[in-house]
Amino acid sequence: MGISKATLSRYETKEGTVKWPAVDALCREYGASDEERAALVELAKGAKIQGWWRSLADPIPESMNLMLTLEDEVVREDHYACMYVPGLLQTRAYAEAVHRASETGCSEREVQHMVDIRMKRQELLDRAEPPHLWCVIDEAALRRRVGGSKVMREQLHHLLSVSQRPHVTVQVLPFAKGAHAAAVGSFAVLRGPTPDLDVVYVDLIGGGLFMEKPQELARYRLAFEYLSAQALDLESSAEIIDRIRMES
Repeated sequence: MGISKATLSRYETKEGTVKWPAVDALCREYGASDEERAALVELAKGAKIQGWWRSLADPIPESMNLMLTLEDEVVREDHYACMYVPGLLQTRAYAEAVHRASETGCSEREVQHMVDIRMKRQELLDRAEPPHLWCVIDEAALRRRVGGSKVMREQLHHLLSVSQRPHVTVQVLPFAKGAHAAAVGSFAVLRGPTPDLDVVYVDLIGGGLFMEKPQELARYRLAFEYLSAQALDLESSAEIIDRIRMES
């Protein structure tokens, strides 16, 4: 069911908080009814989950709290990015520029707080067994000079570097491909240990939207399949990123 014996042991001895994807998987394994499973999952979602982010001095948006909780369990993340480089691949300077532009009512302290969280999130890529991160990035996101030329060159250099990791896949969707399957905007499919634990995340102003209904998941999974098929291969993607970097 995608849960290690060590993790299950911690749950049984109350040494670790049981996150909702694990609750869902355990309910299915133990034969709980759909009604019982749904009720327990809702309880788990509402629980005060004691992740590293709970020790932060400043509060975080509830949508970010749920994102961090989900990322503790994912085995793969599929991202389509049409505006900005995905958060897990951003440099600090780039992330600061993004937050200053999008969080117009926030103080500099609040901006730095959110950037700190974003940088901490990236540590999941350094785990002994990291999730696979697959990103399809629209050419527009690479050409948008966030933070100025110097920041953008640094960001594109970092993108090229991290794309060499075996668990990171970066593809570029070029302008030349024209219309595509996700013209409505950026999204991420957070894939759990089993397909029924997958969740879709869509960015919104001031927060985010999570979707987990089967028809919603199917729609976004299919959209990502089409996008990755339309995007350039890995070698051609690296070439266009490097070319844009030199033009910045």
